[in-house]
Amino acid sequence: MLEVVQAMVFYENMLAINNVSLAVPRERIVGIFGSNSAGKSTLMYAISGIILDIKRKEEMAGGERITSLGEIRYCGQGITTLKACQRARLGIILCPERRRIFPESSVLENLKIGGFLADRVQSRGTMDYVFGLFPKLREIKRRPGGFLSGGEQQMLAIGRALMAQPKILLLDEPLMGLSPLIQTMLMEAVRDIKVNRGVSILITEQYARPVLPIVDYGYILEHGSIVLEGGRSELMDNPDVSSAYFGL
Repeated sequence: MLEVVQAMVFYENMLAINNVSLAVPRERIVGIFGSNSAGKSTLMYAISGIILDIKRKEEMAGGERITSLGEIRYCGQGITTLKACQRARLGIILCPERRRIFPESSVLENLKIGGFLADRVQSRGTMDYVFGLFPKLREIKRRPGGFLSGGEQQMLAIGRALMAQPKILLLDEPLMGLSPLIQTMLMEAVRDIKVNRGVSILITEQYARPVLPIVDYGYILEHGSIVLEGGRSELMDNPDVSSAYFGL
């Protein structure tokens, strides 16, 4: 469904992504695991098209030069040159690192903002699904986003992304700074999204242990390069990987 072929991203003279190729099949959960500065967010920006916006803004401001190479395909169609908004209309939706909700808007307003690509029927149905997936959000739907806990903000960020009707959901470090109990609950929700909404999911995380039980396939990213890939059993059976990324 989604293919990344030999992607490379340079920030000035620094190589952030180095010859990365990966695939996200239809209705599968794929994990990308790596330490801080491994290139996970840059890869998500490249897939979502946001890297093109960042590049343009840097050029206008006279800042660092950004170069992106390689090919991205969606359902067999090359989308490398498409803007982020065009990719979003195709169903490639990013839920960014650190949530980035609108703090002065209520939970309900954040969700409605996320539904700008949906028609009325889709919006109503998806909001019902989000409130069923995260019942806490229904209870606090009038509360401003800035007054939510970290876990509530992450629920809202995922819910807002779902409102955009994703076919491929990109989750960039959704578990950062959250308690183990909230992490487990969120990963159960991600599994539900795949099963009941038919959404393909690409998820990045530094520590893989909470994510491992739900992934179908995983990649290890180090210094911008994929150094290992395989199914969850294959990765768990590798002692170096389990020690470095799974906390075992």
